[in-house]
Amino acid sequence: MFENLSKKLSFILNKIRSKGRLTKENITDALREIRKTLLEADVSLSVIKTFINSVLKKSIGQKININLTPGQEFIKIIKNELIEIMGKKNNELNFSVQPPAIFFLVGLQGTGKTTTVGKLAKFIKKKYKKKILITSLDIYRPAAIQQLHTLSKEINVDFFFTSIDEKPIDIARKSLEHAKKNFYEVLLIDTAGRLHIDKEMMNEIIQIKETISPIETLLVLDAMTGQEGMNISKTFNDLLSISGIIITKIDGDSRGGIALSARFSTKKPIKFIGTGEKLNDLQPFLPEKIAERILGMKNVISFIKNVEKKIIHSKKPLFNENIAKNPKFDLNDFYNQIDKIQKIDGVKSFIKNFPNKTNIPNIGNIQEINENTLLKMKNIINSMTKKEKKTPNIIKGSRKKRIANGSGTSVQDINKLLKQFEIMKRMIKKIKKNGIHNIWKNIKNYLIH
Repeated sequence: MFENLSKKLSFILNKIRSKGRLTKENITDALREIRKTLLEADVSLSVIKTFINSVLKKSIGQKININLTPGQEFIKIIKNELIEIMGKKNNELNFSVQPPAIFFLVGLQGTGKTTTVGKLAKFIKKKYKKKILITSLDIYRPAAIQQLHTLSKEINVDFFFTSIDEKPIDIARKSLEHAKKNFYEVLLIDTAGRLHIDKEMMNEIIQIKETISPIETLLVLDAMTGQEGMNISKTFNDLLSISGIIITKIDGDSRGGIALSARFSTKKPIKFIGTGEKLNDLQPFLPEKIAERILGMKNVISFIKNVEKKIIHSKKPLFNENIAKNPKFDLNDFYNQIDKIQKIDGVKSFIKNFPNKTNIPNIGNIQEINENTLLKMKNIINSMTKKEKKTPNIIKGSRKKRIANGSGTSVQDINKLLKQFEIMKRMIKKIKKNGIHNIWKNIKNYLIH
């Protein structure tokens, strides 16, 4: 569903990710392209306007987290705004009512309501272990009743038989009475598809809802609907006060705009998505996962999450101001930095999670560093005396042999570590000249560009 949208957004964001700094000009250029891409994906104009304005406000003139490059920070803002548009996670079903809890599925004809009733019944049975009864009010399409009956047998859920000679409102009453008498915990009701502009059919479903008072009224929307989906969802919500949305056929060749527009127009959560034709193909709607899928930048987003979790959350940036204030950067300080790099999954993880590996310069053989190397470096430093850690320049031939024996390494390993230390020491000296923000940006660029 999101393949085309994802491809275009990834291309736009990859361009801005390489920028050394964010300016009003390059942000505006990127958002202009994003606006065009969202329009092509059938996202409604009102949603796009809100999205673009919010991103612009949060991008220009805002403080950039020192642990992320400006481009990464911009991607984070885009992702968070996509989540905001689609709504926070809210896919739990409401059972807080005297049984049976009634789930009332409504929508246009052809959206896959009947199959969705079967999927939802299977989901509830598996997750909540409820006793379920399902029925159909679709007297206008007799095949729908038979289809739902067949699905009920497949998932081993009871079905309340109906006649096409009865009125839908009477069927609804009888099914509810049957559910109460037989102690069903859940009653799932399929309805006839109706156009949102058909007043007679809409009045019928309003009357049915008032009669049975469902705890959940779920609007089933076809992902192929496009921008019209916003008007459809708004009309159904205005008339029926829906409690949530289920988007079907998300595996099809749709442009994906409905996922961004439906919740915006109703302020009601998207609870589930249908990902295929099989009865297992119903998944809870997770806005964060969908946002990542839309952006199509899993590696970059994983890196941002990792940095935020391991560094930002602890309020301690990888390279802090104390290093710049320290007149003598020694092997104790170097050991601490190795330890911090390990805590964000190591240099190897940094490199593995970014696609542009060929552009990583071979500074200090950084590409050869892995988790074992970091551990070896720490073991070497632990085998040194206090004096050697404070004054590395005294580490010569005999000392190197002793340290190598004590750490289970070779003299060559000692030389390599001392070389890495000197490279880091030169970087630290530049902090006083260029500032901590710039030096950290340079180190990150060595790792990910």
